[in-house]
This record gives sequence, structure tokens and C-alpha cells, in this order.
Amino acid sequence: MIAKQRFVLDTTAFTDNQLRDDYGDGELYKTVDVLLDLIARSRIKLNMSCHMPPITYKEFSDYITRYECPQETMIKAETWIVKKSPNRYDTKIPSEIFYEYVQDMRERMNKGMRISESAVWEAAVESMVMMSRGEKKTQIEMEVIGKAIKDFRKHYRAALRKGTLDSAPDLDVLLLAKELGAGVVAADEGIKVWAERLGLRFLSAKSFPKMLKEYLKYYE
Repeated sequence: MIAKQRFVLDTTAFTDNQLRDDYGDGELYKTVDVLLDLIARSRIKLNMSCHMPPITYKEFSDYITRYECPQETMIKAETWIVKKSPNRYDTKIPSEIFYEYVQDMRERMNKGMRISESAVWEAAVESMVMMSRGEKKTQIEMEVIGKAIKDFRKHYRAALRKGTLDSAPDLDVLLLAKELGAGVVAADEGIKVWAERLGLRFLSAKSFPKMLKEYLKYYE
């Protein structure tokens, strides 16, 4: 019997845009169906199991429902993805990891504050210049304020969210993988960074199906 391998999947293990191009002709429902077939065959033939925390599975199922995935695909997901909550009380995380996370978030918050201050100053100066030229209030709102808000959101989101854990589903994926001694599959940079800091095996969303195919090729 092949030694059992476990993987904990993030929603992005199915929804990554590159996967849609590679396996679904750009269609999400086709991509999900192909990946679930690979997971099912790997479960039966290779003794592999794929898990999701319930909160992550809900995020995943809600997402594919919005894209009108067929009922047959939903049934496959319910059958072949193992839903399990992480044991948040007994799973041990080194205190150094917690310290690093707090330090990382503090640096991001400080960066976000600088971005906020810069956006306010730039918008204020540009607005005053336009007012001195006699521009109308509506014109200033359209050209300056609207653009400033759009740019601010883009830069603020990148500063605070890119490369870190920013949701409960992300954290549950890592906790469950730690508990099970499982690999993590995602296309999320934050999950990748913190999975590696926790010493967990990480596979990118695009490499995971290739790995399953390679295993199955030699088994079949």
C-alpha cells in the first residue's frame, strides 16, 4: 500500500486563472470538473486525500455556484473533498511565528498609513490648484477625488494584503495542514509565505494537477 498523502486545498487551488486556461478552456466549471476527477482517481488509486476546512469549502462552493457549475460537479466536490475543521486549541504553532506575524502586520499598517497620508496630500494639492483655476466642484470630484480613491485602494490593498494572511479561511487552511501533516495547495502568495514559515509542504495551484497526473501515469 502506498503511504497516504494528504493535501489541504485553498479555494484558489481551483479558481486560479492559469488553471482555467490549462484545463477548462477558460471556463471555471470545466476546470473544477477536471481537477475533481484527478482528485477522485488519486484517492482511489494512490491513497491520497484532499481536505478543506468547512469555512474554506463554503467559500469554494459559493464561488462555483455563482459561476453556475453543474449539479454533478457540486456532488463530486461534496464526495471527494474531505471537510474537517482544524483543532484550533491543540494545534501547536511556534511563538516565533506569532511574533513574526504581528511584526509583519505592524509594518504593513505603518506602510498603509504612509500611503493614506500621501494620497490625501496629493489630492488636496491638486484640488487647490484646480480651484485656483476656477474649475467646477463636480469637475474636481471627477478628475481628482475619484482617481485618488481608486489609486489609494489599489496601493493600500497591495500594502496590507499581498503576501500575508488576510482571512479566516486562509488561516484555517494552514492550521488544518499543520494538524494533519499535510501539504498545502494554493495560488495565494500569503498562504505560500506562511506555509513555508511553518515548515509545511507547499504546492502551487498550477503544479498540483501536474503532480497528480505524473503519479497516476506510473500507477496506471
